[in-house]
Amino acid sequence: MNAPLRIALIGAGIMGRQHYQHLRNVPQAQLCAVADPGPQAEAFAAECGVPCFADHRQMLEQVRPEAVIVANPNTLHVATALDCVEAGVPVLVEKPVGVNLDEVRALVEASRRRGVPVLVGHHRRHNPLIAKAHQVINEGKLGRLINVTALWQLQKPDSYFETPWRREPGAGFLLTNLIHDLDLLRYLCGEVVQVQAFTRNDVRGFANEDSAAVLLQFANGALGSLTGSDAVAAPWSWELDAGESPVYPRQDGQPCYLLAGTQGALSIPQLKRWHYAEAGSGWHTPLLQSSESIPAGEALTLQLQHFVRVARGEQAPLIDAADGGRTLALIEAIRQAAQSGRACAPAHIG
Repeated sequence: MNAPLRIALIGAGIMGRQHYQHLRNVPQAQLCAVADPGPQAEAFAAECGVPCFADHRQMLEQVRPEAVIVANPNTLHVATALDCVEAGVPVLVEKPVGVNLDEVRALVEASRRRGVPVLVGHHRRHNPLIAKAHQVINEGKLGRLINVTALWQLQKPDSYFETPWRREPGAGFLLTNLIHDLDLLRYLCGEVVQVQAFTRNDVRGFANEDSAAVLLQFANGALGSLTGSDAVAAPWSWELDAGESPVYPRQDGQPCYLLAGTQGALSIPQLKRWHYAEAGSGWHTPLLQSSESIPAGEALTLQLQHFVRVARGEQAPLIDAADGGRTLALIEAIRQAAQSGRACAPAHIG
């Protein structure tokens, strides 16, 4: 039996600590070091029983971990991941993979050149209900996908915005929240070839958006919409509907994604499927409803288990740097469309 994989953690903030809690439930891995220049890092590392470093490059040289989780600020993701890749250490980098497309392309090139895998932490792809939805779609149970409706509508409390950076440009819910939903839409429905978008900020008046409406054209011909706001008293969002995180009160029975095809429709997260008993039936015939079974499993734990296999060369990353870059490119296209009033295509990430 293999010894536990020695994983270092770069970033001792909220997400870094969350990764550590899940890492404790993965016997195939163990934490070997923490790197973070902040004042809270030493106490956290002592609690974990591992050495602490202010400089992650010093940690890479002295500890020589077998894998690294990068959970530091977004602007440092690519630079830190590049240091790990050049040291030959596989990386799990938190989302977003980067903050601009040129730096993401550099990470893609380095990962391929060095042969070092990068897994991007869009953890919802590892959620068993998303895996099941992906299976249902790929098995053709919906027929040809025609329409996609996605909702992200909730209300963040005023206290959320007491942190200054959350009121600044680039910190709106497009990059911090809708990036998750757009990544899942890409994963479930295929690549997006064109977007149109409108955004507003007149509820709070901050320098970033508080509402958005996005039209999506998928490569397979399907058409979709994503309507979002973090300023409305509403129950339709992954956070409130999926029950993935206990910090959010679950709104049972409420959907956040509705997928409709020529042979059936699917609501997520409920995984209720609607279809006719006989092909060719129409609106005068009652639809039948069935529920898909959802396997057990916690997304972040499953992501870490997958990362262990990726680091050991047993599996390819479910979402590598190029894939994560394509989700970031979609966010950039939406911003451009909202600013210009024109339809925009996401930039190519090879």
